[in-house]
Amino acid sequence: MVDVIVAGGGPTGMMLAGELTLAGVDAAIVERRSTPELVGSRAGGFHSRTIEILDQRGIADRFLAEGKPVQAAFFGNTTLDVSDFPTRHPYTLGLWQNHIERILAGWIEELGVPVHRGLEVAGFTQDDSGVDVHLADGGPMRALYLVGADGGRSAVRKAAGIEFPGWDATRSSLIAEVEVTEETPAGIRIDEVGIHGLHLMEDGRTTRVVVTEKQLGPAAEPTLADLSKALTEVYDTDFGVHTPTWISRFTDATRQAAAYRSGRVLLAGDAAHIHAPSGGQGIGLGIQDAVNLGWKLAQVVKGIAPDRLLDTYHAERHPAGARALKHTMAQSIMQRADPRIGALADTVAGLLTIDEARKRLGGLISGLDVRYDLGEGHPLLGRRMPDLDVVTANGPRRVFTFLHDARAVLLNLGAPGSIDPGPWMDRVQLVDATYDGGWELPVIGSVSGPAAVLIRPDGHVAWTGDGTQRGLEDALASWFGPARH
Repeated sequence: MVDVIVAGGGPTGMMLAGELTLAGVDAAIVERRSTPELVGSRAGGFHSRTIEILDQRGIADRFLAEGKPVQAAFFGNTTLDVSDFPTRHPYTLGLWQNHIERILAGWIEELGVPVHRGLEVAGFTQDDSGVDVHLADGGPMRALYLVGADGGRSAVRKAAGIEFPGWDATRSSLIAEVEVTEETPAGIRIDEVGIHGLHLMEDGRTTRVVVTEKQLGPAAEPTLADLSKALTEVYDTDFGVHTPTWISRFTDATRQAAAYRSGRVLLAGDAAHIHAPSGGQGIGLGIQDAVNLGWKLAQVVKGIAPDRLLDTYHAERHPAGARALKHTMAQSIMQRADPRIGALADTVAGLLTIDEARKRLGGLISGLDVRYDLGEGHPLLGRRMPDLDVVTANGPRRVFTFLHDARAVLLNLGAPGSIDPGPWMDRVQLVDATYDGGWELPVIGSVSGPAAVLIRPDGHVAWTGDGTQRGLEDALASWFGPARH
């Protein structure tokens, strides 16, 4: 019996298990793959907000050491410059998913998260006190909660009977790593079929191929013959592709779970939403799901907060996911050189030269503009807390360093002793500090600095103060359970 079983050991599942473990909850991952090594490179990196989230946990440097910062936020075929955004990480980090997973696996191993490999969740039954998880090999496991982070075809989502409405695929692409016998053209090619490209990997031998198929491909696993056919239809040659490391098919199908929660079962990452990879938001959306859910689930498991806190996970992440999905649909349409779509793409590219438009879309793709609806108030409310350089009694600190242990922070920038978490002192760390710089928020711009902020473990602001305690106790009770006197 563990507190939480996480089905799926990809980036979302690992991040969630790490978050739960930091919060003192007994979490275990059940992963279908028998080895931690991911075959093939898969996705290619993540954006600013995801780097910030990793920075909040003190592990961003592990990824930055291996990745390559690039200005690669795109809308359609237009590059969106985010280098002037107010963040320490105003760029996209180019890093293949197999490396991302290896680094995350190292982190959760340090935390002591058990990973049960070669096991697949086939279904479950839940009752008032927990969830019995049925594994494909017949072995039972029981937990207080089950989280499906088991991908777009999620067995957990299906077993929960959660609907997955959305839009069917209109086109498909093959992605592969192969060897070639002919020289390949440089750069991306966009034509009436879609978007295509081949480039040499770091090993100097393997070529990564992305090619849109002329007709929508079947749901079956693609073959080398399928890849050869698709390449020939676009380039009039298949470049002598051979010895594939992996071949996969992705589509522009766009779907979102109708509910992110069914009793003691929750969904995160691709199990909750699938979309075209245009814009490169997939890994980031899953990691944002994980850090939103982790601290909430931990508090409910530990009896600190009531069960209804889990409903805020759907209330916050479902709209954020829906917004991102809508934009990936718009993006993927423009990655095709049909004359009419080309006219639309040119029009959009022209509009994106307007600074306000560039910032708005750059904020969405980078994940820096996410705002959870926590009601009226200061512009910071519900948004991510900037990583300010503050001065404490122990010297200068970055705000994100206070979040390394995934604990909430009550940051007092006013007179020392002017605010006090009172009976929540064991759940929230009080930090007295000074800050004399400006406050800049992505997309919004300059805002007035509050006297105090309550920062949730996911880095979002739950309350802002004016030098008094007004509203603080209500916010503490809402997010961190009732007071215990």
